Amino acid sequence: MAKMIWRLVGLFLPLAVSAQGLPSAPVEYRQVDQTYATEAVVEAVRQSTISAQVIGRVVDLRVDIGDRVKAGQVIARIDEREAAQTVATTQAQVAQARANVENARLALNRAKQLLESKFVSQAAVDSADAQFKAAQAQLQAAQATAGQAAVSKGHSTVFAPFSGIVSARHVELGEMAAPGKPLFTAFDPADMRVIAEVPQSQVARIKETGRASVEIPSTGQWLNVKALTILPSADPRTHSTRVRLDLDHDSTGVYPGVYARAHFAIGSARKLVVPAQAVIHRSEVAGVYVIDAKGQPRFRQLRLGEAAGQGFREVLAGVTPGERVALEPVKAGMASPVVRPGGS
Repeated sequence: MAKMIWRLVGLFLPLAVSAQGLPSAPVEYRQVDQTYATEAVVEAVRQSTISAQVIGRVVDLRVDIGDRVKAGQVIARIDEREAAQTVATTQAQVAQARANVENARLALNRAKQLLESKFVSQAAVDSADAQFKAAQAQLQAAQATAGQAAVSKGHSTVFAPFSGIVSARHVELGEMAAPGKPLFTAFDPADMRVIAEVPQSQVARIKETGRASVEIPSTGQWLNVKALTILPSADPRTHSTRVRLDLDHDSTGVYPGVYARAHFAIGSARKLVVPAQAVIHRSEVAGVYVIDAKGQPRFRQLRLGEAAGQGFREVLAGVTPGERVALEPVKAGMASPVVRPGGS
């Protein structure tokens, strides 16, 4: 009866994914990098907090958290009426200072003419000249103040300093802005790096090879490192040295603060490995789909070792050299034969 039920159920099951054509790779010994792994964190090379430079009420917010912005894009506006009044006041002061300069110039010319006619002394001319120079200085000061007011008025419109992603918004519409008050925080996703702390005992070997790779456990990504810098300082409390790893431009989906693991090459060793992409995790169990003699993928639990670099993972137990594993474990799982109760 049970066999009949399973046959009837099989008629209504969707067609299984064919095992034919599944890409696979051999389990084999390879000379791979021997690595030292440590915890790390992702940070942006270019990250800045954009602050207000004028006093006023925030009247327009053009972007929000997660939005992409381009360099020079308007991202916020601050009420410019107070700044406009300041500009008008300084312009009036400039006009008054110009009039004072003109009056002082005329007074100086008259004093020079009277000196030629012996009606005034040289001291009177010197006094008129001093007043003329003082008026010129006052005009220059008024012009500088007016220029500063005009620049401040321009700061009422806030622009993105570079192309990137908004990671934080620190102000709400209608709040008062003031010089130095943060408005937004943004970072450039095209230029990321990872910061790791390594024991001083490992620094010499890391410096010798100069190679590393970065794992992002939350997404399963492995990122290439284009440059490795060992900072010339050490923490006297933890006896560790900070290492900076500049990521290649393939770090899509990675943002500042993400937990990472840095894998530093410190030598080489011969290890039994499988391609990292062939490994699949089921809860706390790791395994691969091994292609059997009939060409069918069958799940095999593994005991894994360290990441072996170059896209491989060390295997301590579960497979033997020469077996082939499916490189697309999800498709392999769909094509894997269903084990039915009773073995039939």
